[in-house]
Amino acid sequence: MERRIFGIETEFGCLVRDDRAGTPERVVEEVKNHCFYQKKWGLIDLHARDYSFEPARSGGFLVNGGRLYIDAVGDHEEYATPECTDIFDAVRYNKAGQWIVQNLLNDLGLSDVASFHNNSVDHYGGHTFGCHENYLVEMQDEDFFRASFNYLLPFLVTRQIFAGVGRVGGHKLNFSSMKNSVMTISDYDVDYQWVSNFYGVEIDPSVDFQLSQRADHIVKTISSRVRFNRAIINPKWDSYYNFSNLHRLHILYGEGNMSDYATALKIGTTSCALSLVEDGLLGAEVEIRDPLETLRAVSRDPTWRWLVKRKSGGTISAVDLQRIYLEASKKRLAGVDSQTDWVLREWESTLDALERDPMSLYNKLDWVAKRKMYSEFIEAEGVSWQDEVMQSLDIEYHNVNPAQSLFTALEESGDMMQLISPAEI
Repeated sequence: MERRIFGIETEFGCLVRDDRAGTPERVVEEVKNHCFYQKKWGLIDLHARDYSFEPARSGGFLVNGGRLYIDAVGDHEEYATPECTDIFDAVRYNKAGQWIVQNLLNDLGLSDVASFHNNSVDHYGGHTFGCHENYLVEMQDEDFFRASFNYLLPFLVTRQIFAGVGRVGGHKLNFSSMKNSVMTISDYDVDYQWVSNFYGVEIDPSVDFQLSQRADHIVKTISSRVRFNRAIINPKWDSYYNFSNLHRLHILYGEGNMSDYATALKIGTTSCALSLVEDGLLGAEVEIRDPLETLRAVSRDPTWRWLVKRKSGGTISAVDLQRIYLEASKKRLAGVDSQTDWVLREWESTLDALERDPMSLYNKLDWVAKRKMYSEFIEAEGVSWQDEVMQSLDIEYHNVNPAQSLFTALEESGDMMQLISPAEI
């Protein structure tokens, strides 16, 4: 991909099936300590990166260049890939993180009583946790968030039509009346305090299935403090390359794709969209009226028409909105390198299939694979979408233990495309 460094961060959900293993917090601590002190797969940080949220010995760098650490917001085992410039390397290193945490569980003898899940929602407790992406982006001071960001947002909230991992059911958020002062950037408020509002979460029985696991929980477009302000972007303002105008763009609204294809397409298309934004090649033709409303509406649309309200008036389908980014990317990036051409080709074929018959992508996209598998299960077993067994299936799809994962079963049966072989991980 053209002049771009990127990486993926995954917060793994931890499910403990036997109280004798202890709490999930205890399990993630044991796994982290075993990695650095017994297996010696890396060097633990002896200094605090942040005294409140990343104290000393909470994690460290691994020999593969990635990082394993305990996320202070939720006590999740978190793995970050090394910086990559190749989308297939990003897929490999992302899969390596799953291999690492599972083998640590195996080594500790905990794999029968505890499991890690590459998912982004707790169906039972209503919690959400992230799969975040980082991209090196050219930003002219704060102009990116004051203007250019408006042209990236529509891409990010509609890419779920191919990058969403799918989920059973939905959640409703009940907000408090508390609101702290905020700073406004562009058309959006940005929170710079840790908590600007509290909310409760309850199950929404009106939803059978939706594209995105996190759409119901995203309440801000931009937020610096994200525990109660789940956002699409966190403006970390990190500057690299000798204080140049190259910055880290931290995308919070991502999800734990199991599919190699969906992961590669997500990273590749986002990189293309960023190139368009950097070069000023997008304008009012992509602006939408309400990004957060769009995010939820697209995710929950059972008709798969995915209509989006345009800022200029009228509507456009999410597929056609993505085509605007695709066509501009073809003009700007076609022929740059073979990998970019792969992204452009697969982006187009995926949009064509989504328009024609989304279910034809059952062997490429996570949400389609889930929808097909779960629908067949419901028909065979005579249960409903609201049955608790459906939530259990949804969790086990993302289990990183190959012996228990429904996703791995699809791969082994030839019903899911593989871009990366186990030997490459």
